Amino acid sequence: MADFVHLHVHTEYSLLDGLSKIGKLVSSAKLMGMKHLAVTDHGVLYGAIKFYKTCREEGINPIIGCEMYLAKRRLQDKEPEDKESCHLTVLVRDFAGYKNLMKLVSIAHLEGFYYRPRVDYETLAVYNRGLVALSGCNS
Repeated sequence: MADFVHLHVHTEYSLLDGLSKIGKLVSSAKLMGMKHLAVTDHGVLYGAIKFYKTCREEGINPIIGCEMYLAKRRLQDKEPEDKESCHLTVLVRDFAGYKNLMKLVSIAHLEGFYYRPRVDYETLAVYNRGLVALSGCNS
């Protein structure tokens, strides 16, 4: 199990979709011998600092991320057909990536919000430095 790295994890901060409490999540990962663990809550970074500090205290390498909602068209488009969105898991690779992820989440809430905080491919292209994107969610 020590070689396994969980890259798609929701905590209690992933509203309506998360269950794991950060402290229990990290302690369970440590008990299983994991050396790295990611957090990828839906559309938010509310628990990122707590997750980071808790992982560091337990000797686990924290990987900060977010499962972002992608607008079907542009983030400014807010018509009934734009209600549905797909997901993209985005992980931070370095400090530049962390700043870019914070920027993307802020834009998603302030400019792209339509039922959910959304970004579009154009915005991702501008703020992509230091980030790694994963597929893998059914949505």
